[in-house]
Amino acid sequence: MSSPGNPAEARALIIERLVGESGDASDVTGAAQSLAERVLPLLQKSLAEGIGTAVAVDLSAVEVSRVADARAGAGESFAMTVVASPSSPDTLTIVMDAQAIAVMVCLLFGGDADMPAAPINRDLSSIETEVATLLFQQIAEAFNGSGSRGLNLRLPVPAAMSGAEAQRRVLRDGPAARIVFSLSTPADSGTIAVTVPQRVLLAERGNGSGAEASTSSTWRQRFSEEVMRSAVTLEATMPLATLTLGQLAGLEAGQVIEIEETAQSQARLSSRNKTLFVCEFGKLGQNYTVRIKHPFDAGQDFIDGLVPH
Repeated sequence: MSSPGNPAEARALIIERLVGESGDASDVTGAAQSLAERVLPLLQKSLAEGIGTAVAVDLSAVEVSRVADARAGAGESFAMTVVASPSSPDTLTIVMDAQAIAVMVCLLFGGDADMPAAPINRDLSSIETEVATLLFQQIAEAFNGSGSRGLNLRLPVPAAMSGAEAQRRVLRDGPAARIVFSLSTPADSGTIAVTVPQRVLLAERGNGSGAEASTSSTWRQRFSEEVMRSAVTLEATMPLATLTLGQLAGLEAGQVIEIEETAQSQARLSSRNKTLFVCEFGKLGQNYTVRIKHPFDAGQDFIDGLVPH
């Protein structure tokens, strides 16, 4: 790497390395602290309702850092994802250490919260990686926000990386803020670190001019109204039965497939390949109907899919 050409450039480089591109660590940590305090209750609620785990989420640290150091302190076994937005391909770099993954897996599969989770000293299994992805999605949604101060993240998040893939992932270096959360039970705890580039943090969370905010709000409102008036096609599907591949290969024209007893009450209403509601098929006069039972819970469906009934 070439050396700075003059003392002014050297001073700028040293400041950028020490406190970030703003030149003022208090600006960075202040913006990161405000973001973390907004995210924390959303994340606590999301885990309590969306995933249904008895785990405490607390804010452990907010510090000036660098994007390249996002994996620092995570150990050998960890999960990571990088979430992009229109303003940056690495708006959020989320790293979850092995003990936090162990705690989440233990609780999701009915483990005793008063007993320590078995430590993970190996490459993550597919189920552990999927659990990490599920939690990363909850974190990204909490960080995303809305309105003129939203991050506009590209969701859903990419699948969690682990092992050699996560170790080899090249992270673009640059000044950042690092927000660390702790996941804990009475007997165990782990950490999740979210690294945000300072250019994103200060641009997205900073205060814009009133005129710009007003114009942005007006256009967003008009665009939202147009979107709400757009037409979409709804599809209702009903599960039939579980067959082996051999049985499926042996099906012939005219053969009748028996419908399970609960199939009628487990219909799903979807639009554009996204499931919206769990419904019940019925009939009103000569017309077939679909009665909405409750919104579709992706987190619960994920758990149900992992544990066969």
